Amino acid sequence: MTNELIIAIIVTVVGASTPILIAALGELVVEKAGVLNLGVEGMMLVGAITAFVVVFLTGNHYLAILLAAAAGVATSLIFGLLTLSLSANQTATGLALTIFGTGFSALAGQGYSAKPVTLLGPLFPTEIATHPVWRVLFGYSALVYFALVMVVAVWWFLKKSRSGLILRAVGENDHSAHSIGYSVIGVRYLAVAYGGAMAGIAGACFPLLLTPQWADRMTAGRGWIAVALVVFASWKPFRLLAGAYLFGLVMTMELYAKAGGGPLSAIPSELWAALPYLATIVVLVLISIRRDASTNAPACLGKPFLPSN
Repeated sequence: MTNELIIAIIVTVVGASTPILIAALGELVVEKAGVLNLGVEGMMLVGAITAFVVVFLTGNHYLAILLAAAAGVATSLIFGLLTLSLSANQTATGLALTIFGTGFSALAGQGYSAKPVTLLGPLFPTEIATHPVWRVLFGYSALVYFALVMVVAVWWFLKKSRSGLILRAVGENDHSAHSIGYSVIGVRYLAVAYGGAMAGIAGACFPLLLTPQWADRMTAGRGWIAVALVVFASWKPFRLLAGAYLFGLVMTMELYAKAGGGPLSAIPSELWAALPYLATIVVLVLISIRRDASTNAPACLGKPFLPSN
């Protein structure tokens, strides 16, 4: 295996991992606040179609990312209204949100099927971004660096900031947080909105980084992988980074297997395509049988806040 091929694989892995990492970081903050939002896939699809349409009409990638985040927030607030204000079941509402996002993106994207857009280019100058060696560090778009910065930012927010301490307190014991004057519903609304923004940006990665044309369900279940990855990482941002890159590696191996040549081509491409989802199932099963599997899970995760109780 040549150095050029190794670098190409690394670059591909980073690109494939970025939408999963961004979506999972948003879901981690949401779950730390005690809310379980299974609608990540739906919010990603809403963000994806929004970003595609904006960049197709305007050619402005950064405006597309901003509006994809706004679309994710708007979609997440539907979930927030139903679960936080009306105390609807979070699991059922999250599933309904995914169905809504899938249908909405399919409807909105009817007129854009197979129409091309330009990909978001590297953040750094072309001389560095296309260098045979240095591109492994500087050959990525702004979204990749945004994801890496957000890993550190989320870690600092949860561990070092007063606001992060309040959010974790709401997720661990909502009634105690309420009794000392914190707005449990307000904090959770903010967390849900942040998760929606991150899911929208993650969805924007698909037309702007990976596939420069619209296709129904182009996220291909990555939102579900992001939800499982939060559990896999035990609600820790840096473990989330490692897990996202692990899933990205498996997806990249599928691409190289389909391209043919080498030992990877001996394994059917269908098996490579199924591996990320099989790995998700295996990881969740292994975690569920661990005795300490739930020690890092927020105590109020998925439970509605009823201050009268």
